[in-house]
Amino acid sequence: MKPKNQATHSDLDALLEPLSKNPETFTAKARELAAAWNAAGTALEVRGPETWRNPLHLPRTGVATIEEQLRSEIDSIQLMDRAEEARHARRIEFAKLRLDVALEEEGLDHEDLEGSVMYEPDTFRDLEPQRCLIPPNVCRRWVEWHALRTELVERNLYLVLINVERYAHLGSSRLDLIQEGSTSLFRAVDGFDWRRELLFRTYAVHWLNQAFRSFLYNNGQTVRVPVYLQKAMKHVRAAKAKLGGEGVATPDAIAEETGLGVHLVESALDAMKSTLSMDMPLNGEQGNGLADVIGTDNPEGLYLPEMEEFSVADGIDMAFDRLSNRERFVVEMRFGVNQKREHTLAEVAKELGVSLERVRQIQVRALGKMKTPALRKAVDPFLQS
Repeated sequence: MKPKNQATHSDLDALLEPLSKNPETFTAKARELAAAWNAAGTALEVRGPETWRNPLHLPRTGVATIEEQLRSEIDSIQLMDRAEEARHARRIEFAKLRLDVALEEEGLDHEDLEGSVMYEPDTFRDLEPQRCLIPPNVCRRWVEWHALRTELVERNLYLVLINVERYAHLGSSRLDLIQEGSTSLFRAVDGFDWRRELLFRTYAVHWLNQAFRSFLYNNGQTVRVPVYLQKAMKHVRAAKAKLGGEGVATPDAIAEETGLGVHLVESALDAMKSTLSMDMPLNGEQGNGLADVIGTDNPEGLYLPEMEEFSVADGIDMAFDRLSNRERFVVEMRFGVNQKREHTLAEVAKELGVSLERVRQIQVRALGKMKTPALRKAVDPFLQS
């Protein structure tokens, strides 16, 4: 027996069905009904997960992984047909209108709901007013609305498992992708419009694909790669496979095949280099990690005093070895290395018999070549205050 002054979903459907015959006026008339229900203090039933699960379904025992357990639970959920989806979408819209009316009556807005409802799914049917930091009537309206959204999400979780297969081979954790896809279904529910007479899954797949791609773009690699470069990497991979892999697929050949610039192709190839965890087993789950392979047998540990025996002069000499004779001459004169003083661009230009701009270009190119880790290591201790 239902509590006094509480309407079931069937009661609500009987009132909303006639209003849905005219979609253009549905919102206005549903809002009038929402205001009347609020004034009368009518509550809408809040259903729990057991109402949309198949009672004859027996969950698999002895599942090996979390994903298998999740699949087993999703298999027990009863799916919706087109008519039931439309009815449920109208319930969600009506519940949202009731919440809007309640907020207006209390002088609040949706931002005031953030962190104000202490919501626990196992006990939401008997939500106590003192567990909310907002007026009880607003709290109840929020619970009714959220419970309806949650039901539509859970009854479409199978879509996540189907569509995740397209992205599961791209390096990210399947469970992370499933979690991201499940969250995106709430955005799909909020944007779904029953008036268009579409199946919910047709609309939801768009949000799932967007969520999967966004997650991969932002978390697919240890170092985040810009989206434009990740798209270029996709074309580069396809071109490399078509051209025959390493050796044959040179940057120039890939650029010609894809229509991308050579510099963009080179950047994509650099970004495609993978990273390895020092602790990741190299041969199966029980193998040694990379740290074990590249470790040292030195009983005193990894540190050696010889590591610090590296002077600024050594670092500069190593950097100078990367320069041509002309580049080295320009750098030495400009910065007074092995000279009595520093020289101006004009003085260097006069020595070489070239223009000031040419000297500046040689200097810039030379300094770029000298940016080596060895020089940085030598100079850093002397630059610290």
